[in-house]
Amino acid sequence: MPGVKGPGEGFALFRRGTYPHSKLSLPFFGIHSCPQPRSMGRSSFAYLRSLWFLACRSQFPRTCPHVGGAANKLLIHSPLAVKFRSLLADTGATMKPPRPVRTCSKVLVLLSLLAIHQTTTAEKNGVDIYSLTVDSRVSSRFAHTVVTSRVVNRANTVQEATFQMELPKKAFITNFSMIIDGMTYPGIIKEKAEAQAQYSAAVAKGKSAGLVKATGRNMEQFQVSVSVAPNAKITFELVYEELLKRRLGVYELLLKVRPQQLVKHLQMDIHIFEPQGISFLETESTFMTNQLVDALTTWQNKTKAHIRFKPTLSQQQKSPEQQETVLDGNLIIRYDVDRAVSGGSIQIENGYFVHYFAPEGLTTMPKNAVFVIDKSGSMSGRKIQQTREALIKILDDLSPRDQFNLIVFSTEATQWRPSLVPASAENVNKARSFAAGIQALGGTNINDAMLMAVQLLDSSNQDERLPEGSVSLIILLTDGDPTVGETNPRSIQNNVREAVSGRYSLFCLGFGFDVSYAFLEKLALDNGGLARRIHEDSDSALQLQDFYQEVANPLLTAVTFEYPSNAVEEVTQNNFRLLFKGSEMVVAGKLQDWGPDVLTATVSGKLPTQNITFQTESSVAEQEAEFQSPKYIFHNFMERLWAYLTIQQLLEQTVSASDADQQALRNQALNLSLAYSFVTPLTSMVVTKPDDQEQSQVAEKPVEGESRNRNVHSGSTFFKYYLQGAKIPKPEASFSPRRGWNRQAGAAGSRMNFRPGVLNSRQLGLPGPPDAPDHAAFHPFRRLAILPASAPPATSNPDPAVSRVMNIKIEETTMTTQTPAPIQAPSAILPLPGQSVERLCVDPRHRQGPVNLLSDPEQGVEVTGQYEREKAGFSWIEVIFKNPPVRVHASPEHVVVTRNRRSSAYKWKETLFSVMPGLKMTMDKTGLLLLSDPDKVTIGLLFWDGRGEGLRLLLRDTDRFSSHVGGTLGQFYQEVLWGSPAASDDGKRTLRVQGNDHSATRERRLDYQEGPPGVEISCWSVEL
Repeated sequence: MPGVKGPGEGFALFRRGTYPHSKLSLPFFGIHSCPQPRSMGRSSFAYLRSLWFLACRSQFPRTCPHVGGAANKLLIHSPLAVKFRSLLADTGATMKPPRPVRTCSKVLVLLSLLAIHQTTTAEKNGVDIYSLTVDSRVSSRFAHTVVTSRVVNRANTVQEATFQMELPKKAFITNFSMIIDGMTYPGIIKEKAEAQAQYSAAVAKGKSAGLVKATGRNMEQFQVSVSVAPNAKITFELVYEELLKRRLGVYELLLKVRPQQLVKHLQMDIHIFEPQGISFLETESTFMTNQLVDALTTWQNKTKAHIRFKPTLSQQQKSPEQQETVLDGNLIIRYDVDRAVSGGSIQIENGYFVHYFAPEGLTTMPKNAVFVIDKSGSMSGRKIQQTREALIKILDDLSPRDQFNLIVFSTEATQWRPSLVPASAENVNKARSFAAGIQALGGTNINDAMLMAVQLLDSSNQDERLPEGSVSLIILLTDGDPTVGETNPRSIQNNVREAVSGRYSLFCLGFGFDVSYAFLEKLALDNGGLARRIHEDSDSALQLQDFYQEVANPLLTAVTFEYPSNAVEEVTQNNFRLLFKGSEMVVAGKLQDWGPDVLTATVSGKLPTQNITFQTESSVAEQEAEFQSPKYIFHNFMERLWAYLTIQQLLEQTVSASDADQQALRNQALNLSLAYSFVTPLTSMVVTKPDDQEQSQVAEKPVEGESRNRNVHSGSTFFKYYLQGAKIPKPEASFSPRRGWNRQAGAAGSRMNFRPGVLNSRQLGLPGPPDAPDHAAFHPFRRLAILPASAPPATSNPDPAVSRVMNIKIEETTMTTQTPAPIQAPSAILPLPGQSVERLCVDPRHRQGPVNLLSDPEQGVEVTGQYEREKAGFSWIEVIFKNPPVRVHASPEHVVVTRNRRSSAYKWKETLFSVMPGLKMTMDKTGLLLLSDPDKVTIGLLFWDGRGEGLRLLLRDTDRFSSHVGGTLGQFYQEVLWGSPAASDDGKRTLRVQGNDHSATRERRLDYQEGPPGVEISCWSVEL
């Protein structure tokens, strides 16, 4: 009988992703079954048995539930990403251990982790995905995505399959269905209150429906489970739609790829149709390997593009020996369109129109910016450090035409200067010094700080110090709710709204999840701005900078769209306060039945010194003909685009509307949501199932403001560390025969954390499986001493093996050895032109400050870096490409790629594959970042964590350098003259480069180009 058994009957051991029926996402199917291993040796059984008692009694002194209940209850609450359950429905079977045993789900998971070397044989006949397809069609920015998964239960027992899909937060689910034994079970969208009352008492009490939840920064997760009969097949289909928003010059389509098992037929197709013409197309993935490159194909003409990802089974494998998939990450498509007409593009399909407006060639308007920065005690540590870093970068980006000031607040609010000051180089430098000294301490007085910012702008306006046609912005950053002064959120919102009176725009940034996002959102929307959550992470400073870039360049104010009254009806929002560079305004509506054959539009706005008007027109018949290609278009998409946009705007209006108007706005949004089958915050989807399974489930759309505490963890931190990350902690100290003793081992070693209350088999000296290596046995600096027990353990344990390991003591001894100086890796290894063997190992030890490492105007590339003599390596390296305009900044923490003022951060050793016209960026698990193009020199960056830790630079295809290459390293690709070897030492020579002599010494150095631990090579070493 399948199921989880007690320690006397066997164990169920799993490694994440080992078997083809493990959990997957996009979509995921978890086989919730724990089959009994077919064989297990006595020594292995004793090993696991001792761990069973130790873990339950030492780590979980609280009462654990009895084993013997239904198996599907035993592991359901485990935080491990892969869930296991056995369905014993309709069998009446129960599991009875040979004697009373107390355990719990976390113990079972711990056993599987510690016994990872034990060879077990599990049933391979389970639920299997034999087909997974994703079809995403983007028609005029509106994306319609269909995910279809087909599975079969190859087991001879009932199994449970879970469909799991991650989709963008801005998307609306429009349909979900399951086909089981030829019968279709659709998702039914209802008004939320009706669905709650009819199908779920738990939801009616305010509990989570559990089918849709927020995951990550920009994604939501949809999940449904269903029982699968033996040999039965199920088809899952999920449909969702979204309007792609232009941000910093590009539209972005994000698809999550995480199957966590090999799939026989896996195919993703992205079709893009843009009548304006596609001006730029870029693909990026965080899972691509060299083996998968051929699986991704891109085709493009003037108005259409087709991206296909179709990997074979062998391409999906991590290695020929492993049945694990490498697919785990994001597939991102970015593009932009041509904008030949200044009045924008009007597109028409099936009686509806959409008007896109993003004019080119306008000059940025001067701005008056007041930065209001929270420095309360809760901002201490990493938050205030990242805030200082971001603020300094933002100050550097101010235009000389701008004016600015800083207000910092905690218990009280303080102005940096009495009034606004011009963004001159002198003032910016002084503000940078002030920002660098901001310290976190005190309470949170948001009300006084905001009123001070408004008063600052008011006084400048009264004194006529605001330039004509300038734009005034207030940018608030806070991480918590008000605690000092006026603390009532509604009163603060009223105070600020009355003070601003529609004259200035307020943008609110909420740092982390301790702040009320709903409070900040209303505060911003009441005053013509918007709110954004800044997630606590290593790239928080970049998030702040990116947000500022979105609002840093206002182009127009008071923008209004006008159409003939006899031509259109039910038009969406058609007046806007501000248009920013890199964004786009969108207006949609319905054509009247007897309207004109040509739709005309007038767009008016204000420039700094004058009003401006744009006019455009569009032929109804010609536009209708544009959207007739069934391969790229899902018909009636423009009507759905109009409904989507209308619902989004109505929901936004409810935030800042009066209590009297809110209900009317909600009713309008609700009626449209039901009419067009959108799962919105006002509706729910009821997922129906076969009669013999559990009651129907309800899917609801999460609301941003309701997830403020979702980052609060509970339970055992020790287990969550292992279970969620599926990683073993890195070593505090380790020894490698190749690399020697390493006190602070990096990614290359494995770390043993000797912390109180956190035990593992090696620390405890537990007998391991026969084939498991004993690392402690050959450790040169540690010895294990088993001491006689002086007192019984606090918790009595009947197993003598456990009593014995409780008294293990770890001692350290000191050994003094005479070792030669370790061979170090140079800062840069340069292949010499025309040489197949000789290489230069270069260290710019005598250079201070930023150094121009190489530049080639014909290649359009420039590389700079800063060398730290104490660390014998670069503290940062930056590569700037002219075409395409991309900046890559590498530091020991991460790599930041900036294009079109938009920055993305990538951690070292994260897989990256990005292709854009003129540049390909790749990074593999070794952490080697390569920047290449068929016509360019390949530049490599690496964070070397071997001996001589730091950033390293490498070059390939150096024969592509032009004759104009220069720089500290680039000079060696001009004419190099070698002097004769020294008479006394043929390991010393002189190099003459551009009239300068450099001493070169033949030395043994460490080649870092293939990653740690490196290979010893002989090269000519040069210090500059």
